[in-house]
Amino acid sequence: MEVGGLAITDWPASERPREKLLECGPKALSDAELLAIFLRTGVKGKSAVDLARELLSDFGGLRPLLTANQADFCQPLGLGSAKFAQLQAVLEMARRHLAQGLQRGDALSSPQDTERYLQSQLRDKEHEVFACLFLDNQNRVIRYRELFHGTIDSAAVYPREVVKVALAEGAAAVILAHNHPSGIAEPSSADRAITERLQQALGLMDIRVLDHLVVGDGYSVSFAQRGWL
Repeated sequence: MEVGGLAITDWPASERPREKLLECGPKALSDAELLAIFLRTGVKGKSAVDLARELLSDFGGLRPLLTANQADFCQPLGLGSAKFAQLQAVLEMARRHLAQGLQRGDALSSPQDTERYLQSQLRDKEHEVFACLFLDNQNRVIRYRELFHGTIDSAAVYPREVVKVALAEGAAAVILAHNHPSGIAEPSSADRAITERLQQALGLMDIRVLDHLVVGDGYSVSFAQRGWL
């Protein structure tokens, strides 16, 4: 593919996305360059990088593109169902990669890894979801479970049900988590109130609440870090 009379293969190696990645690492690449490597080829009159830039502009960024449904994803020129399937496989591999750090029986060793895992599970949900990460008395993972699903702006959370599931799992501690589909992770007064109720209910069974993470668009807020637990 030629751009401005110069084929991409004739570009300096440092300016070609794949070679740049191999030489400098993936963090050195822009969103468009990373996407260009995934696309592999461009379309008539456009290099893979040009196509990637156009797609990012049309979708409003990398995340909206990656979370688009099949119909929207396949609508632009050059993207089809095979590419959509390939993308879904890549995203699922990324989620499973994060999950492997939280396998059953593994002790939590990194708050950052735990946060990234919960973000990967909840941030792209269209509706509010309340989940728990159940742990044993040595903070080893027992199970992650999504317990309540709500509307676009709320989820009914019942402390009695959380306690029931925690006892059934044999949990000694839990990490609570839920998403804000608006993308704004700042906890509401209702979030703080239900956390207090859950802490009290679980405490009656000697089950500790280690944290409550509110997941937004690309970041989360930790109750523990705020000093609210």
